[in-house]
Amino acid sequence: MHAGGRVLLRSRQGTDMTGSFPEIRAAILAQLHSDTGLDGELVVWESERLAFERLQQRLARRGKGAREAAGQRPAHYVAFDLVHVGGTDLTGWPYRRRRAALEALFAEHGLAAPLTLCLSTTDPAVAAQWLTWTAAGMEGLCFKRLDEPYLPVRSWRKYKVRVTSEAIIGAVTGSLAAPRTALLGRYDRAGRLQYTGRSTTPPGQPAAPWLSCSPHPRTCIPGRGGHSARSLLHRRVEADRAGVDTCRLTAANTMSWFGPAGRVHAGS
Repeated sequence: MHAGGRVLLRSRQGTDMTGSFPEIRAAILAQLHSDTGLDGELVVWESERLAFERLQQRLARRGKGAREAAGQRPAHYVAFDLVHVGGTDLTGWPYRRRRAALEALFAEHGLAAPLTLCLSTTDPAVAAQWLTWTAAGMEGLCFKRLDEPYLPVRSWRKYKVRVTSEAIIGAVTGSLAAPRTALLGRYDRAGRLQYTGRSTTPPGQPAAPWLSCSPHPRTCIPGRGGHSARSLLHRRVEADRAGVDTCRLTAANTMSWFGPAGRVHAGS
């Protein structure tokens, strides 16, 4: 929050997101003193897990739509660093000192939801326990040096949890002789095969051999959108479904994955 009471929520790319999250702006005005700069992350909690797709939907709302969305799917601001307070630039301070100042800010001002203090630890056992929270949508951990100042380019190290799940190749893009990607499915509780996501191939590389379709007794039929399909290939793959850049189970539909899937294991 700038001196004079102007609140600015800005993304890492510099996009002004303030208008999309009026509840966060109101909380900052009510709870924080002016001339305070935090670094953190906006999240939306739904159905007992973090809902990235709901956050994306919120970003597109402004004005009346943003106010309605704030009531239906409220966001939280998770603060993990303090870079400016009371006219003092803290970016040159080591992280250990900035973290202590951030914790003091929350304690002394009684900051409460939707403003939230990010968890932090130097205990490996505690960190290992956090890695079991993937069902709540947590992707992994960020590591920071305790003696490092706040840098313009983040030098943190990230550890992403990898969770694999079996899927069925129900169709492919391209031709059956030279498929480009596999369209993956999983059975729902009613026994119906539901689309969950697609495989991916690194740029400039040919499709992996495991996408090749072996002879099948059933008739081949053209699928929608240029997809070549068979009644059911019954080739199963284990797909990495952790992280935004690979796959993520969505909160709205647990049969869907967000992002492309990569092959871990394949079998007939």
